[in-house]
Parts: sequence; structure tokens; C-alpha cells
Amino acid sequence: MFKSILIVCVGNICRSPTAEALLKHKLDGYDIKVTSAGLGALVGKGVDATAAAVMAEHDISLHDHQARQLTRQMVLDADLILTMETRHIKAICELTPEARGKTFLFGRWLNGCETPDPYRQQRDAFVHVYQILDKAANAWLPYLKR
Repeated sequence: MFKSILIVCVGNICRSPTAEALLKHKLDGYDIKVTSAGLGALVGKGVDATAAAVMAEHDISLHDHQARQLTRQMVLDADLILTMETRHIKAICELTPEARGKTFLFGRWLNGCETPDPYRQQRDAFVHVYQILDKAANAWLPYLKR
């Protein structure tokens, strides 16, 4: 049973906060803590405005989000770590080798789908990323709701 899920991307202002918000919404009522962080976080920044707008269209918000830099302690404290890209798994395992067995792609159950970075792209890129993350979150639910 997972009690703590950490979602990781690079800047922690687009993909990982969106995935965090989706999982929090879908796991409402379950005793599972969902957080996010970035490998190269824009520390203290809120969710990207376009990402926030796309989430708001689906009645999901992370209005109080502030980007956080990933630390070894965060990795050690998490029961499950979900990343956007395979290279993120590698970076996490270089930081904390013992995390390998609990670190997976967010899109693992979508044939190992990686989630592209929409940062500084058009709105369509954010919509596409939201759709991937929503499907991936749904695919994780049978493994999380136990």
C-alpha cells in the first residue's frame, strides 16, 4: 500500500504539478499523500499560467503550489516516485540509487509513455500533456486504490 507518492519533472511548474493535482483529485478520500518536485525546479514559482488554465477547465486547481527542488530526503520518504521521462528515472537513481525499485514513469501503464514538456509552448501542447496525464493517472488508480 502506498502512503506517499512523489511526482517528478524538471521545473515543477507544468507536468508534475498537473499530475499531482490529478492524482490528488482522483484519490480524494484515500489516505495517500501526493506531492511533486523538480530536478531543476524553478523554486518558489507557481504553476505555469497555461497549465493552470487547462487544469481549471477541468475543475482542478493547485493555486497554492510552489515549485520545489527534488532532494535525496524527498526520494527516501516517498513510497512511489513517478516521473515524466525515462531520463528523470536515471537522474533520481543517480541521486538515490536505492530508489530504483520504486521509481517509474507516470505513463508506465500506457505502454511506457513519456510525457513531453510543454513549457514555453502553445496551449495545444498543454492540452495534449493534460490528456496524457489524465489517462496515465486513471491507469495508476487500480494499483493505488487498495
